[in-house]
Amino acid sequence: MGLFSRRRPDRSGSPSGAPTGRDARAETLAYLRDFVSTRVGVEAYVEPQTNVTPTTLMLVATDGEWTRRKVPDERAAAALARDLQIPVYDVQRTGYPQRVRDWNARQRIERKRRAAERA
Repeated sequence: MGLFSRRRPDRSGSPSGAPTGRDARAETLAYLRDFVSTRVGVEAYVEPQTNVTPTTLMLVATDGEWTRRKVPDERAAAALARDLQIPVYDVQRTGYPQRVRDWNARQRIERKRRAAERA
């Protein structure tokens, strides 16, 4: 292998066979539908684009479990939430619900507990 050679992506332009375009959208939609259907009281929070991250949609369940996926823009996020039949909020106006912080804290404690058990 040469000093400046790089592994070239396949013809689809996606390295390691990652889905692109329509396939990626379909997978994201399927994942979000599954999240909504397997959890109780899911709400959507639209996170604006920053210099570091694109616009994202964060789904939060009643117990605070959450997931985040990128979306093209705020309109697409709102349309997706409507399709999923869940309430949608602008995180800049409402902030994140306390249950997200509580869930993250519980997960942190569990990770430390598991690490201590292994040691």
